[in-house]
Amino acid sequence: LSGGEPFAQAGDCAALARIAHQRGLNVWTYTGYLFETILHKHDPQWDALLRETDVLVDGPFLRKEKTYGLPFRGSRNQRLIRVPESLAQDTVVLWESTDPLKKFTVPES
Repeated sequence: LSGGEPFAQAGDCAALARIAHQRGLNVWTYTGYLFETILHKHDPQWDALLRETDVLVDGPFLRKEKTYGLPFRGSRNQRLIRVPESLAQDTVVLWESTDPLKKFTVPES
C-alpha cells in the first residue's frame, strides 16, 4: 500500500489488506511515519492497518538520503520492518532479503 499516506485512510487500507491476506497475499505498507509513532498513536484504525501489514517501510523519503542501492525503499533512513514479529517481540525486527542463490559460490577463474 503506497501512494499518498496509507495511514490517512487507515480503515479502508486495513480492509483492503485483510482481503489481500484472505487471498494468500502479503501486504507491504509504505508510510512517512515511523513505526514507533504508529504504535503509540493508539488509534483503532491505525492499529488495524498495522496488524494487517506484513512489512512496514517506515520514514519519510529524504532527498539527501536518496539511494538506488537499497531494495524496496528510496532513501537510507527508511526501514523495512517485519510487523508481526516486531509486535510479538515488542521491538523492531528488520526484514532482510533472502537470496536463494547466496548459498552457492562462484568459482574463481
